[in-house]
Order: sequence, then C-alpha cells, then structure tokens
Amino acid sequence: MLLQSIDLAVAAEELGADGAYFRVHHFARQLSSPFPLLAAIGARTRRIEIGTGVIDMRYENPFYMIEDAGSADLISGGRLQLGISRGSPEQVIEGWRHFGYAPPTGESDADMGRRHGELFFELLKGRGFAQPNPQPMFANPPGLLRLEPHAEGLQDRIWWGAASDATAAWAARKGMNLQSSTLKADESGEPFDVQQARQIRRYREAWKEAGHERQPRVSVSRSIVALMNDTDRAYFGRGESSDQIGIIDNMRAVFGRSYAAEPDRLIDELRADEAIAEADTLLLTVPNQLGVAYNAHIIEAILKHVAPALGWR
Repeated sequence: MLLQSIDLAVAAEELGADGAYFRVHHFARQLSSPFPLLAAIGARTRRIEIGTGVIDMRYENPFYMIEDAGSADLISGGRLQLGISRGSPEQVIEGWRHFGYAPPTGESDADMGRRHGELFFELLKGRGFAQPNPQPMFANPPGLLRLEPHAEGLQDRIWWGAASDATAAWAARKGMNLQSSTLKADESGEPFDVQQARQIRRYREAWKEAGHERQPRVSVSRSIVALMNDTDRAYFGRGESSDQIGIIDNMRAVFGRSYAAEPDRLIDELRADEAIAEADTLLLTVPNQLGVAYNAHIIEAILKHVAPALGWR
C-alpha cells in the first residue's frame, strides 16, 4: 500500500491533478506514520501538493512532529499541506495512551488533541525557545535555539479538520486553513451540503473578524466516480446515494452522499452541491485498495469529463 500510494501520487501529477492527500489511522493496516510517505512522494514528484487529511494530534509529540514535518517539507520543495485535528474514533480503546499521552484531570482527549495542535502550530513560527548548552557539540547561532529543520511558510499550510461550526470558527481564529470532510455534526437537520456550506461561511466570517492578513483555504471531501465503463458500473453503479445519519464519538453526525453516475449527470449533481461551490479546494476520495491503474482511471475521468464543465482547475 505504501509503494502503491507513491505510484498513485506520481500518476496523479502526470494526469494533471493538483495534489495527493492521505488519511492517517493508527492500529490499522492503513497509513499510520505519514512523514516517510510524504517525504518519499516529495522526492518522486515536482509539482503537486502533498498533504494529510488528517493527522490525529492526540497521538503526536508536537516537538518531534516539527522535525518530521520540516524535513518532509524541505524534501518536497515547500509543497506540504498538513491537515491535523483533535482526532476521530480509532481501532483501539484510548490508543493514544499506548503512545504515552493522557489528558490531565479536567481535560478530555479532544482537548488534549487541540492543545497538541496549538503547540505544533505555534512551534512552526520558528522562534527560539531552548537554552543552548554552553559547551555544545556544534557551534550555535546566538540566542535561544529552535527546532530544526525550520520550514519557512509551512505554518500557512496547516489545515484543521473541523466537524462542527464552532470548531471551524476556532480554527479560523487560530489562523489555520479549514478541512471539512464527508461528515459533520448534525446541527440543524438540513442536508449535509447545506450544513457544510454554512460551516464554511461561519469559518470565513471568523477569519475576517480575527483580522488575519492572508486569505485562508477551505477544502471539502467527496467520493465521486464517473461511470465510464462496465467495470465502473459493476463497482459503483448501485443506484441513488443519499445522506446518512449516525452516531460517532457520541455525536449525532450527518454523512454526505457519494456521487456515482455518467459524466453529464454528475456535472448536474455536483453543480447543485452548496458546499463544493462554497469551498476553494475539493479532495477527491479514491478507493485505493483497487490499485494504482484503476484509481488513475477514476482520477483521469473526473479531470477530463467532469472538472472542465464545472470550472474546476
């Protein structure tokens, strides 16, 4: 899977896609430690963004993560786009405890994840904070020392994965970009894309109120397959899909529908998706267990037969 992920990122770049982002899960036969993969892709590609969606900060040492992220970003030439979050349900009970982390009294694991995320984001500024040894092994620059390597500009390429409107506004105040996935807290009972579009608008309002100088980025994720042949129809042509309601981490959540249809119909359906229209970046989820060639076919079909009609780059 790791090697195929590298090959698929190379194929995505060759096809003209803008990026390759990866989900991160622990205690599962999936992608768990993202930075070796991101660095390898950075060494094999030249143009595409390389990112995550998302890293569970309950499991992370923010100081060590600074070194990993800085190295991967420099190897890629400054193309890293890191989605981080307080985390989602995992394979084991309180898995972060096995990594040596536990929230102190009065703090939840979600609070701990946000605290780790805030510290990581602050450390990315590259300010010195550590007192140098008076007899160091290597010569030091003057003043307090920072973690190395420092990746200039990476702080502007950090995204927070938010499930609720309130968390999206929190991320805006902190100065992080926004990732909104294929599920969110069901806060109004309205269709998924309507709630997600409102979340994005509230995020942008909070960003403006915070007075940040740069323009933020906002992504939404969608499962989209253009049915081009019999194989596509056999895998995905199973009729209408609709939003689903479920419980995740004791939260009532709305899960967005998947899109699978012939290109002309897809274009009409996607044009009506309010959140896609509100966002500036679309993360296309692909069934990577089906291999590099088939996933390259899925990506190519969207790029050639759907994206141009919708004005997507």
